[in-house]
Amino acid sequence: MPRKNSALACSECGQRNYKMTPTRMGEAQRLEIKKYCKYCNKHTLHKETK
Repeated sequence: MPRKNSALACSECGQRNYKMTPTRMGEAQRLEIKKYCKYCNKHTLHKETK
């Protein structure tokens, strides 16, 4: 069964900057992590999307 990919989107500009493979499938909460956004040129909160 192939793994599903998800993306991390910047909460300020909405750009999807990072791709990841979710570790826990079916988890109610989505991952939120502070990462660097090259479009905002600063560290912002990134949220997991589909």
